[in-house]
Amino acid sequence: MSSYAPATPSPTPPVGHLDLVPTPTGDIPTIVDAARAAYDHGVTRSYDARIARLRALRAVLVDGEAELLEALRADLRKPDIEGWATDIAVTIGEIDFMMKHLRRWMRPERVRLPLASMPGRARVVREPLGVALVIAPWNYPVQLMIGPMAAAIAAGNAVVGKPSELAPTVATTLGTLIARHLPGDEVGIVQGGVEETTVLLEQRFDHILYTGNGRVARVVMEAAAKHLTPVTLELGGKSPAIVAADADVATAAKRIAWGKFLNAGQTCIAPDHVLVDRRVEAAFNDALVGAISEFYGVDPRQSPDYARIVNAGHFRRLEKYLGEGQVIHGGETDADDLFISPTVITDVEPGAAVMTDEIFGPVLPIVAVDDVEAAIAHVNAHDKPLALYVFSRSRATSDRVLAATSSGGACVNHVVYHVAAPGLPFGGVGPSGMGAYHGRAGFETFSHRRSVLSKPTTIDPPVAYPPFTEAKKRLIRRFL
Repeated sequence: MSSYAPATPSPTPPVGHLDLVPTPTGDIPTIVDAARAAYDHGVTRSYDARIARLRALRAVLVDGEAELLEALRADLRKPDIEGWATDIAVTIGEIDFMMKHLRRWMRPERVRLPLASMPGRARVVREPLGVALVIAPWNYPVQLMIGPMAAAIAAGNAVVGKPSELAPTVATTLGTLIARHLPGDEVGIVQGGVEETTVLLEQRFDHILYTGNGRVARVVMEAAAKHLTPVTLELGGKSPAIVAADADVATAAKRIAWGKFLNAGQTCIAPDHVLVDRRVEAAFNDALVGAISEFYGVDPRQSPDYARIVNAGHFRRLEKYLGEGQVIHGGETDADDLFISPTVITDVEPGAAVMTDEIFGPVLPIVAVDDVEAAIAHVNAHDKPLALYVFSRSRATSDRVLAATSSGGACVNHVVYHVAAPGLPFGGVGPSGMGAYHGRAGFETFSHRRSVLSKPTTIDPPVAYPPFTEAKKRLIRRFL
């Protein structure tokens, strides 16, 4: 989730916070033109060039680790180990996976020809698209900027990145580090908010990958349509967690609590709400409250492992949800500190905003259902989510849920972990997004699959050419 609405500043900016210096709008076409020139000169296309740029992007994360962790703490109060694991380590792993497999991905793919096309050879060649634009959100501002840029570079493209203005310290730090390690013509960075993004989207790109919310995604698609530019949209939605009657309740509660309150709930694939079989509802709620207390203590405000809300606007939005159900745990807030404690609510009306909006914060509604079939019906009555989680000891139950629902991705007996597996495509479906990336999927997203057929000139059967005699017609009908 992201927004191009101007950020409402925190009442007391944290130590280390940097104000963003926007890119002059007059410079934006120049940055894009430089990327286009670099691509047109072919400097981004070879295997050696791609590997060199991926190594440089990796160095941004390794050499800049301390600066990036400090920036994450300044913008999001993100704990160091959480910032390292979710923004840096997972992205390094993604880049390493690309470098390991890139040579094989770049090889032409042989394709068998039908008899009518013989003699000849056919192959599919992956070629870069040109200049890619990556627009990143604020919640995982390093991972969701560097990961897609790495995929574009692996595919041989020049790339322009737009960090989120709502994480200004990270955006500034990333801009400095990228300029330090990579050539500015091949990898450009544009900083700023609405005005700068509007000008950026007026430029012609060959692919746009946007991570954020549906409202801004429509703006991106409208701008892309003017140039017939393909887009990949990584959006969000209300990702449900289903807890069946036969689930390991204690483990389900612990894992859901971890995934939900990671980054103070500001995660696009966080469990948005829990659909729990009412026969285990009480046990699950008790286990959930116990897990939250174990993770963050009796006063999460004092926990070094709990982040804060990104800005005052999002704080006010989330605070309204607290009155839409019975709070069974948490509910404490501090506007000056942008703090909302890990909160669990029950007895929520189906039409309440907390059940229709993407929460994107540390508020977790619990909804009791009669059984798994009722949970499936609930999921299918709403937009297809970015992620779906099912907890059950029964393979048949989990298979039933997966077969009867649709989501961008899914986990069985855990949450969130699928995003960290580079072999799995990451993307949404329907309102939760279109297209995918990570690993091979990212390489394919930023590549064109070019069909190439080659035929010899030494053999040229006359049957293919007019005039078509009866004998030729019989041969054509037989072999075509």
